[in-house]
Amino acid sequence: MGNKSAASVFWGWYIVAAAFFVLAINYGSRYCFGVFVKPLAQEYGWSRSVISLGASLNMLIYSACAVVIGRMMDRVAPRWIVTGGAVIAALGFLLTAQVRTPWQFYLIYGLLLGVGSAGMGVVTVNSSVGKWFIRKRGTAIGLATMGVSFGTISLTPLAGLIVKHFDWRAGFIALGLISLLVGVSLSQLFLRKVRPEDHGFLPDGEVNPDLVVKISTPPAPVRIGFGTMIRDRRFRTLACSFGLAVMVLMSVFVHQVAFAIDQGIGEVTAAASLGVLGLAGFAGQFFFGWLSDRLRDPKYASFLGMSFMLAGLVALLQVASARGLFFYAVIFGFGYGALAPMMPILLADRFGRDTLGSIYGFVTLFLGIGGGIGPFLAGMIYDAFGSYAFVWRAEILVMIFVAGCILTLKRKDAGPC
Repeated sequence: MGNKSAASVFWGWYIVAAAFFVLAINYGSRYCFGVFVKPLAQEYGWSRSVISLGASLNMLIYSACAVVIGRMMDRVAPRWIVTGGAVIAALGFLLTAQVRTPWQFYLIYGLLLGVGSAGMGVVTVNSSVGKWFIRKRGTAIGLATMGVSFGTISLTPLAGLIVKHFDWRAGFIALGLISLLVGVSLSQLFLRKVRPEDHGFLPDGEVNPDLVVKISTPPAPVRIGFGTMIRDRRFRTLACSFGLAVMVLMSVFVHQVAFAIDQGIGEVTAAASLGVLGLAGFAGQFFFGWLSDRLRDPKYASFLGMSFMLAGLVALLQVASARGLFFYAVIFGFGYGALAPMMPILLADRFGRDTLGSIYGFVTLFLGIGGGIGPFLAGMIYDAFGSYAFVWRAEILVMIFVAGCILTLKRKDAGPC
């Protein structure tokens, strides 16, 4: 077993690389949704709350499916889950290009694409990465989740250019074809294995079994029920904190471009700001994952990320030019980079790696509720007041609460509140 680990590159790093690009395509194609808000509103006369509801439904369906996928991840090779998700997501994007009514938009972008996105999501790929590492888990997951920002950096400007020079339908078609090609090919090539021990490897590529036992002795796999989890204060703290943070994040992703255009900033520049946000998140995802391996408790890395998001929202309130927009995007983006890696890192740290898929799926249900509420609520507030200022102020208060909650997170269950 030691010879296999030493003779070649540890297979876990191939899984990290594949996870990087799968996440890039999945989240990059969804997070550039803000590029399509104005064109849809102009062509069909739909309000922003109507359009935002599609993004909210997408997030809710995504999170509901993640619970099932999390259970599957503890038993099924991730390549089949990602392949299925890629095919369904591609079909969702291609059909979204043909919608004519809100109900068609909700059914296809909200429901169909939500299902496909779940198969290619963080529960699938980060749970897979988390099973292959112990000592280097933070760094590995941080590297993998950098794909989320890389996808935003790459696909948002691309979508913006396609929409500008062609139309919004061509943008959705391009996203569908990219999702199909990358998702299917990478999953079939690299995501064939579930746990290192099942294939003669040790976590982290270690060659000394005694060392691995000293590092971590994970419990035998057990089925964890939702009722058991909801009674655990650690679970409730994580679900609440990250659910609210994702609510803020998704409302920003969906409405940031429209907000910038309302401020008199050009369409391409406004779309590029999502790319800047993604570039900053790219750095943040690696940094916070790396930092978590070096702190006595990874919750402090998460707290720092939430604090950066809070500072970014304060800066967003002051945006009146492209320079201010990009400054906000750097601060907020660096902080948002903590969300994707820190969730599985904290879960594995508190609950172990062998049931990471199941627990991650449960938490994602709450992330989806938050992410689903965020864009729609922001759209309703905008429609009511004609300004995003009220949205950003409310979200500043939310992030103050979230940062405080993270600091209360215990390593052992403290019992019912």
